[in-house]
Amino acid sequence: MKVSKVNIEGLLLIETDFFGDDRGYFYESYNKQKYDKIGINFDFVQDNISKSVKETIRGLHYQVGDTAQGKLCQVIKGKVLDVVVDIRFDSPTFGKHFSIELSENDKTQLWIPPGFAHGFSVLSDEAIFSYKCTNFFSQPDERTILYNDPDLNVDWKVLNPIVSEKDLKAKSFKDIENDFVYLPL
Repeated sequence: MKVSKVNIEGLLLIETDFFGDDRGYFYESYNKQKYDKIGINFDFVQDNISKSVKETIRGLHYQVGDTAQGKLCQVIKGKVLDVVVDIRFDSPTFGKHFSIELSENDKTQLWIPPGFAHGFSVLSDEAIFSYKCTNFFSQPDERTILYNDPDLNVDWKVLNPIVSEKDLKAKSFKDIENDFVYLPL
């Protein structure tokens, strides 16, 4: 397993050990002992899987308060552009985003701690996206930032986005509340 930091503190890219042959492949997608050693020592309480068609955008979502979530994300099938926005007030990268293409071919995972909004767009004909969560879903604590907010200027790499009604009614970035405060690691 290879772990890399990115240009926003707290985010980690994890390249899993992958073993493939004529039969197919095997990889360990999670091992608590190994993830504890790299600083992801949260208890995961919920696994989510979504299936989406090409040009779907899901996000930018996050939860606040006692139900804030960390997410360990990976693609089971297809390819997505995974996007994370730093919403930790006072962070040197507040309002900046990080994006990466994740696919079934590379088995790379993205660790997103609490304090970030998250979303993805589907770049392949369809994608199956999986993520482990450190907290249960809580609708009253869920927040959404408009995917095409001009202050964030995210290039989702899709021409005709398919977006849910809920995500179309999201808040602009400048209207989010101060739910997370940056604490240097």
